[in-house]
Amino acid sequence: MPTVSRKPWITWNNPGHQSCLQNRSNGRFCTLQKPKADMNEHREGSLEAPTRHPIDWKSPEYFDEERLNQELERVFDICHGCRRCVSLCHAFPTLFDLVDESGTMEVDGVAKEDYVKVVEHCYLCDLCYMTKCPYVPPHEWNVDFPHLMLRAKAVEFRKGKTRLRDRVLTSTDVVGSLAGIPVVAGVVNAVNKNTAARRIMDKTVGIHADAILPEFHSRPARKRIRSVDGEATADAVTRGKVAVFTSCYGNRNAPGLVEDMVAIFAHNNIPVRLVEQEKCCGMPKLELGDLETVEKHKDFNVPQLTRLIDAGWDIIAPIPSCVLMFKQELPLLFPGDEALQKIRRHMYDPFEYLMHRHKEGLLNTDFKHPLGKVAYHVPCHQRVQNMGLKTRDILQLVPDTTLEVIERCSGHDGTYAVKSESHEISMKICRPVTSRVKKFEPDHYISDCPMAGHQIQNGMGDEQTLAAESPFTLLRQSYGI
Repeated sequence: MPTVSRKPWITWNNPGHQSCLQNRSNGRFCTLQKPKADMNEHREGSLEAPTRHPIDWKSPEYFDEERLNQELERVFDICHGCRRCVSLCHAFPTLFDLVDESGTMEVDGVAKEDYVKVVEHCYLCDLCYMTKCPYVPPHEWNVDFPHLMLRAKAVEFRKGKTRLRDRVLTSTDVVGSLAGIPVVAGVVNAVNKNTAARRIMDKTVGIHADAILPEFHSRPARKRIRSVDGEATADAVTRGKVAVFTSCYGNRNAPGLVEDMVAIFAHNNIPVRLVEQEKCCGMPKLELGDLETVEKHKDFNVPQLTRLIDAGWDIIAPIPSCVLMFKQELPLLFPGDEALQKIRRHMYDPFEYLMHRHKEGLLNTDFKHPLGKVAYHVPCHQRVQNMGLKTRDILQLVPDTTLEVIERCSGHDGTYAVKSESHEISMKICRPVTSRVKKFEPDHYISDCPMAGHQIQNGMGDEQTLAAESPFTLLRQSYGI
């Protein structure tokens, strides 16, 4: 049966498309080639596994606004002809509304200055790339929507268009250090819970009054956790001892989560230590388009991590976004950095690590307490690591435990859910998740991402008696430790 031609084949006379043509071997920006006369030789979608091109952000062409707009128009035109991603986030409805309300009802009728309205609603969850889009590379149309949005964000940032609020919110190291001072922490936490103060923040700063803001702890994880000694037992994949990259959030906002994780590893006779020094993984600044600061954080963290890896340690982090940053985003931003490639090979999601141990018969499965019904939300940045549902697999080992797995975005993104202009949209994105949780009537609901957990809790409403929990907390409870 001949394949059905999609709209991008029809628009080859569009000047923007013609000027965008480059040799496919380039692989940096637009790699679409002009189709042959026989359109039956071309597939509608790719049958091969998605692959990613390195991000050549060091090239001056990367920040060329005219070239960027040409590529945005090309990709937006493909998205307009497909519309498969409309249910994922607000970027796609925004794009399709702009097209449908334009004079031509095509992408060429959308003003270039309105492209940023689409960009603002992309928070780089990667779900469109990994779960929906049939035109990702190696397909010749070479659509990488998230990384194109990253490029647009980087251009906006370099032009000085980024709000001070967003620069502050993404400066997690600085904010955490200041808000973690004992007296300051109490004041910040009290203000964040005060209704009147939050209304003022909404009007003046642009932080929504109804968004849940994380609590700051004056005694962070890095001061609570001590090294766990022991003899490492390697398996076919892991070395059997781990160094913990606590992350900004784990260190200052959720130290109990990190404590629970370390307790689980210690209970499984896995030696644990902390990374001696660390800065933010860079994900918040990446989502802002501040690639220079991403590089600065990388330059600090890489020597710390490689020194441990060379000494025989594997690396784990409690927050999925941090793991993804070292596994995918940083290696793509700095493809020639061999040290990053080494870190990528030795960086693990904690439950991924435990599952490797279980396959070798090295996981302690002497669980003392059942968990009952557990609604488990899978964060986007964990899903796109392509490792499977390891948290689910581990929790299913606990007797008398039933899991409802929810693979849907919570809409949080770290900052998107707290901004005044996007909070209500984020809650709308989260609504299918909360509906599933309520319908399941669980004994617990959890997410590997604590920020997503807060978002779900916010969407559950005041009538709900349960609070979001961490899977580390539940597993520790089931062990009885």
